[in-house]
Amino acid sequence: MEEATAYLRDGVLSHLEKLEAHARKLALKQEETQRQQENLVRLRARVQELRLQRDELQTKVNLQQVALIRQERTTGSNVEPVQAVETGGQALLKWKVENVKAMLQAFHLTGLSGKLTKQGVCFCISTAYEGTYLDSYYLDLLIQQPVQIRHHSVPIFIPLEQIAKKYLQTNIKCFLAMLSDHLNAYAGRKYQADQLQDHYSAFLKGTLQRNSLHNVLFFNYDVETESKTFPFRAKLVYGDLTRSLPTEATITYKAGDVSDSLVEKTAAHSNLFRHTALHKAFDSFKRAAENLDQTA
Repeated sequence: MEEATAYLRDGVLSHLEKLEAHARKLALKQEETQRQQENLVRLRARVQELRLQRDELQTKVNLQQVALIRQERTTGSNVEPVQAVETGGQALLKWKVENVKAMLQAFHLTGLSGKLTKQGVCFCISTAYEGTYLDSYYLDLLIQQPVQIRHHSVPIFIPLEQIAKKYLQTNIKCFLAMLSDHLNAYAGRKYQADQLQDHYSAFLKGTLQRNSLHNVLFFNYDVETESKTFPFRAKLVYGDLTRSLPTEATITYKAGDVSDSLVEKTAAHSNLFRHTALHKAFDSFKRAAENLDQTA
């Protein structure tokens, strides 16, 4: 009897290993794609950094021009210094308006659009994930000195105030790009969780737990091989709020003692979740199980 039980257990684990091997192959492919995406993100960040430096230098040049105007006007009548300040402020404001017009043209095909208003500009940031268009958010800027956010529809849990404090006065393009990254990453995380709950609920045991920002997820799920079910518990943490993939994926086995084989499987699941969209990870489980059923 013990030999039969051991044989059955080994057979079950063998099928599960085949399932995990298939998942690991998919994870490796996704990992290579992720590396390429991360390189692209680093290059994009470097470009933004250089643009920020360029715009800061341009701002310094403009301020120096304003100072020269003031200096020249000071040598004239008592009224002229006031006029110099007004002229300098108008020059700086004109430069900001021209900069905004250029941005409207540059961002036309990147999910960012906008139109000039009487007092500034109203931007629309459209979010998408893997070709699926999701929500849009609006941002009404008052172009003056300093630039102010007049109205917006950005969710309260997006760190808009922090991003504005860092970039809004020195580099509006960088401000919009960073805000767009946060909104798109949030939309991507929410989309993945919705897809998991809507299309792969058969794998889940209990409720998918998530917070408003969708940067911490808890869920229990089962992987079946023949007549045995392997229950797991997952905790996904998205430490980088500008990304839609988790930085941490903690997987634990919920039933009984954990063998070396199960330790390997939880590690494989963790790697898969960190490098693959959540719903696609479960799709790989589903397809691998279907392939095993066909060959059984």
